[in-house]
Formats: sequence, C-alpha cells, structure tokens
Amino acid sequence: MASKKSLDERIEKTKEILKENLDTVRAGRANPALLNKVTVDYYGTPTPLKSLANISAPDPRTLLVAPFDPKSVGDIEKAINIANIGITPNNDGKVIRLAIPALTEERRKELTKTTKKMGEEAKVAVRNMRREANDDAKKQEKNSEISEDDLKEMLSDIQDTVDKAVKEIDEIIAAKDKEILEV
Repeated sequence: MASKKSLDERIEKTKEILKENLDTVRAGRANPALLNKVTVDYYGTPTPLKSLANISAPDPRTLLVAPFDPKSVGDIEKAINIANIGITPNNDGKVIRLAIPALTEERRKELTKTTKKMGEEAKVAVRNMRREANDDAKKQEKNSEISEDDLKEMLSDIQDTVDKAVKEIDEIIAAKDKEILEV
C-alpha cells in the first residue's frame, strides 16, 4: 500500500506549508516568523533575511533585526519596506526595530478571513491528493494487482486519512484565529 504512505507524507507536507504560511500572518504580537518571506538584495544576490541577520522579539510588540554585516542595514531596511508587511522599520545604524502596532477589530476579522482562505486552499490540496490516491487504487484493481475487497478497504483508508487531515487543518486554522482575535 505504497499510495497510502505517499498520501500521508504529502498531507503532512501540506500541513507544514499551511503552518509556515500562517506564521507570516501578523497576529498583533511580535513573531520573528513574520519576516520569513523577506529577501534582501545582498551584493546583487537575493538572500533570505534570516541568513543575514539575527531576528528576535525582545518584547511582545517589537521585533529586533541585528544584521551580521553592519553595512547591510540599509539593504535590509529597504527589503522590509518592499516586502510590504505593514510595518515601518526604524533604523538606528546598527539594528532595525519593527514596532508591531495593535490590531483593530476590523483588521483582526480581515486576518481571520485570510487564514480561513489559506485553510480552504490546504483542504483543496488534500482533496486533490485523495482523488489521485483513489485513481491509483482503482488502477491497481483494474490491472488485477489487488482484489475488489482490497480496493474497498484502500478507498476507505484513504477517505479516513483525508477526513483526519481536514479535521487537523480546521484545528490549525481555529488555533490561529483564536490567536488573532485575542486582544
């Protein structure tokens, strides 16, 4: 039952990607993951910010970006502005501070819609994987590699796996929405 194992692996990968994407959604408190998608043009090469600087959250409302190379402060500040994360960087020549503003109720609701959309995209991906796994199982039965009873069992296992994954995705989204709506 190689298709079930690959289905499980692909579902896990989808959930990991969803969690990474949710980390970039600003929930009103400082989280270094907000800057994960920021790339800096460093000596002509697009480089991830976390490769060029130490990113920390000294308090719940501030992110501190301390570049390893002090000459790159300007490039990093420019990259953060270009990334359009909704936070203006403050550069003191050595480090960059990002003050995370408190979210308005309206903005919180907007963010929960965004997280729900991300969750739906993950569920669609999982359902597509289910269709592919079902097609593989039906092909195996058609080629007489497995019996009709084995096919029914495989389809049932695939469905159980997908149902469990969809439930887990819903839980991940619910936890992120709770974090966003927390004042």
